[in-house]
Amino acid sequence: MQNRLLLRIQGWFRRIDPFFWLLMLIIAAFSLILLKSASRAANTDYFGTQLTVTVIGLLAALLLSFIDYEHIAAFWTVIAGFSVAVMIYTLFFGVAVQGSGGVNAKAWISLAGRTFQTSELVKILFMITYSKHLSLIKARGKLKNPLYVLLLSGHAAVPVLLCHFQGDDGAAIVFFFMFLCMSLGGGIQLRYFALLGGVIALAVPFIWNNVLSEYQINRFTSVYNLDDPSVQLNEGYQQYQGRLSIGSGQLFGKGLFNGNRVETNLVTFQHSDFIFSVAGEELGFIGCTAIILLLFLYLVRVLHIANKARDDLGRCICFGFFGLIALQTVSNIGMCLALLPVMGVTLPFFSAGGSSAVCLYLGFGLVQGVYMRRTGVEGPRLHASRNLKIDFKKLK
Repeated sequence: MQNRLLLRIQGWFRRIDPFFWLLMLIIAAFSLILLKSASRAANTDYFGTQLTVTVIGLLAALLLSFIDYEHIAAFWTVIAGFSVAVMIYTLFFGVAVQGSGGVNAKAWISLAGRTFQTSELVKILFMITYSKHLSLIKARGKLKNPLYVLLLSGHAAVPVLLCHFQGDDGAAIVFFFMFLCMSLGGGIQLRYFALLGGVIALAVPFIWNNVLSEYQINRFTSVYNLDDPSVQLNEGYQQYQGRLSIGSGQLFGKGLFNGNRVETNLVTFQHSDFIFSVAGEELGFIGCTAIILLLFLYLVRVLHIANKARDDLGRCICFGFFGLIALQTVSNIGMCLALLPVMGVTLPFFSAGGSSAVCLYLGFGLVQGVYMRRTGVEGPRLHASRNLKIDFKKLK
């Protein structure tokens, strides 16, 4: 029995991507260090909470990597139905978060005394459902048919619109970019992307005048007027203070746990949306560059795994995860540097947030599972039929 268990463990280590795991562990440790420092400015122990979430997330990723993603995707219609149901439930019965300037988002639900952002889980589920939908259409040779491309667009439009109605347009943009990446990776013709780009260009004036709220327009205008003292004290306060914190660290920073601005909490939400400002003040340009380099290598590895995937389903799952991490990374660092407007998205794996972190680790587990079953390698499988029966003999 012990020998059999040892063989299973050895087999798992032979199939995993050790570099991908190493990157993940380094990023997780880096995040915990920054949150330990950010905890000095609050009564909340962000470090302890994130440590618990990280352990749970990594264990969940480990377990998920043992399940063949094909068998998970076999229930894509059930997963899609659950995703829509939980988003609608959040829309009507969720917890609303109101902020300054007119922010009013109902994107969380109360779960065991804590809040959980349902769109974070749906992002991972969307990677599965959309990838399966696209791979089925491609297998039938219908990917060039405009009607089927329109159906795929409708699939993606559901979470985008539900996030918008919840007041969480940041998440809506993330879903949209994931849709673009998976569509590109799945082989949809470029002419459809050109057509979509033209539609968006024509729709921009209408969206600006009729869809965006006043506080969202202020975010666009304030980011380019941060030298105005009135903007610095109002709608541009967070970005202005974040930029000052990053600049104050200069090349090497003031040292871990030595940032005065971090300790006095001058940058609001520095533990979540503006965790990059903590790195800037205490670790300087070197620390900020390290974060960017780590996430860049992480994204490159995801694309490498996509290239190794045994099928279109696995490839699209990887492209979806790439889109999720890439969009949130660029948006978050861009807003911290006052190059882009505030979108309310976290820095992947670095920002505090239980629902975001756990769900991102689930995405990591899915991508790791794709690598373990890459072309030419037969990984461990849970053989499940559509009636949810599991062949345990195959696991022996």
